[in-house]
Amino acid sequence: MTIKPVRKAVFPVAGLGTRFLPATKAMPKEMLTVVDKPLIQYAVEEALEAGIEQIIFVTGRGKAALEDHFDVSYELEATMKARGKSLAVVESIRQKPGSPVYVRQQEPLGLGHAVWCARDIVGDEPFAVLLPDELMVGGFMRQMVEAYNRVGGNLVGALEVPEDETHQYGVIDPGTRDGPLTEVKGMIEKPAAGTAPSNLMIPGRYILQPEVMNILAEGKAGAGGEIQLTDAMAQLIGRQPFHGFTFTGDRHDCGNKVGWLQANIALALARDDLKGPVGAFIDSLKS
Repeated sequence: MTIKPVRKAVFPVAGLGTRFLPATKAMPKEMLTVVDKPLIQYAVEEALEAGIEQIIFVTGRGKAALEDHFDVSYELEATMKARGKSLAVVESIRQKPGSPVYVRQQEPLGLGHAVWCARDIVGDEPFAVLLPDELMVGGFMRQMVEAYNRVGGNLVGALEVPEDETHQYGVIDPGTRDGPLTEVKGMIEKPAAGTAPSNLMIPGRYILQPEVMNILAEGKAGAGGEIQLTDAMAQLIGRQPFHGFTFTGDRHDCGNKVGWLQANIALALARDDLKGPVGAFIDSLKS
C-alpha cells in the first residue's frame, strides 16, 4: 500500500465568534490571544511541526487581521529595527511565499462546506484539518501524522472523556484497539446520556483522504441544516481504512470563555518567565 504524505492542512476560520462578543465584533475569534499568541498561530505551529508544507485558510468577511498576522509588517519591523530590537518574534510568524493560501466560504453552511471550499487547493492529496478553537499542547498533529504514515487512510483525533460527558461530543463507535489507534466502526454525534458506544470523543483534528470532497460536493444537509463533515467521513468507513488516534497531551477548548480563560492560566503557569508572578497572583486570590 502506497501512503501519500500529508503536505496540506485546512483551517476553517470563517466563523463569526458570537460566543465572545463584543470582543469579536471587529476581530476574528481566531486572533484571540492565549498569553501572547493568537489561537490561530498555535494551530499553524502545530501543523508546521507535523511537517505540513501548505497552510490553507478558509476565511470569510472580516478576517483581514488574520491574513495580516502572517504577512510582512513593514512599519512594525522598521520601527523595531531602528530601536535595536530583535525581529525574531515577528519573523518567525511569517510564512514562505505561496503559503498560506486563502479561500472564501461565502455562506455559513457548516464545517463540511468550509472544508469543501478548499477542494481545488487540496486536489487529489490527503490533507489535515485543524480547528483553531481546540488548542492542543504536546504535538497532536505530529503524533497523528506519524500514525498515518504507518496505517494510511483516514484518522480522527480521539480523546478520552468521562462517560457522563459523552453526550456533549461526537463519539467514536470503536472496533479493534492497538495502542493509541482505534478502528472506527462508526461516529455518533452527541449520543443520549448513557448510550455512547465509547468515551472517545472527536476533537478538531483530522487527516482525510481526498475522496471526502466528492461526498461533500453532494451538499447534503445534516444536523442543524448544515453540511456536516462528520456525515461525509462516516461514508468512508468500510471503504477506506479509518482510525481514531488517542492523543497524549493537553487539550483546551477555547471555543468558550471558560476554556479560553483556563488555557491562558495553564499556559502561563507552564512558562518559566510567567509562572512565578501568575502563580503568586492566583495564590493571593485564595487568601
